[in-house]
Amino acid sequence: MCRIFGFRSVLMSKVHSSLVSAENALMGQSRRHPDGWGLVYYIADSPHVVKSTNTAESDELFHHLSGIVTSQTVLAHIRKATHGKLSILNTHPFQYGKWTFAHNDNVTDLGAKKQKLIDKTSKEISPYCLGETDSELIFYFLLSYIQKDSNLHDSSPDLKKVMENLRQGLSDLSDIVGTLSIKDAGISTENYLTFVLTNGPVMLAFNGGLTLYYSTHKKLCPERTTCGSFSPACEKKAENDEKVNHMIFSSEPLQGENIWYKVEPGQLIGVDHQMHLRSIKLNLPFVVSDKKEELPINYEI
Repeated sequence: MCRIFGFRSVLMSKVHSSLVSAENALMGQSRRHPDGWGLVYYIADSPHVVKSTNTAESDELFHHLSGIVTSQTVLAHIRKATHGKLSILNTHPFQYGKWTFAHNDNVTDLGAKKQKLIDKTSKEISPYCLGETDSELIFYFLLSYIQKDSNLHDSSPDLKKVMENLRQGLSDLSDIVGTLSIKDAGISTENYLTFVLTNGPVMLAFNGGLTLYYSTHKKLCPERTTCGSFSPACEKKAENDEKVNHMIFSSEPLQGENIWYKVEPGQLIGVDHQMHLRSIKLNLPFVVSDKKEELPINYEI
């Protein structure tokens, strides 16, 4: 199983701790997920994508980049590989225009399902799907649904429309892929579709069976007396449509003051360009897995 980290904030912030020094930081997790890493940071709503097929822990570029990145939006991923060789094209996050995507998934019997996914992908954008992974194909599949009611080049699309289009897209995707499994650690004989998706101002996540956590507030913000953006939302759980100052997604909770909640299976949750929280529950077929086999060490997500 791969690992995902997504960060969206009202403030320009450093994410060095989450990527490198915190307990469960991505760098440490790369020992078990050694097949490359990718990092996207947004400047003025434009994504800057850096990828490598090296293991994050041993890659000087990862250390250097993690130390300098300051942004309001960051998306990072570390990979295990199976579908597709180790290459930059097969390394997450994937990008189309402003949109980037990091995936934690498995699609069983992909060969028999691939053409059905391609047939439902927009012919306008599908030629830009250049790699060999099921993850990239699913990214373009879902963008095709967002595109029905939103301009993919718009920095501030209507989040409710985006989520409703994703509701339909994920329903159709589930019809093709099959029943999704709920499990902390994935296995190669079951389906999972967990991801984080962003265009910079908007960030969304979906629990498609593999564990994902989110945080929008802290126990007690250490900068509460000095931060000009401090508000009560920084220290309490936000309800639907309330404004938050940060949204963090992580495959595992990170150490520190942040309060973490599980994204529930079938839950689609995110923030719009004004940082209003929105969450909906999708009615998709899930089964709780009791199988013990974990994904092989070279398994791709």
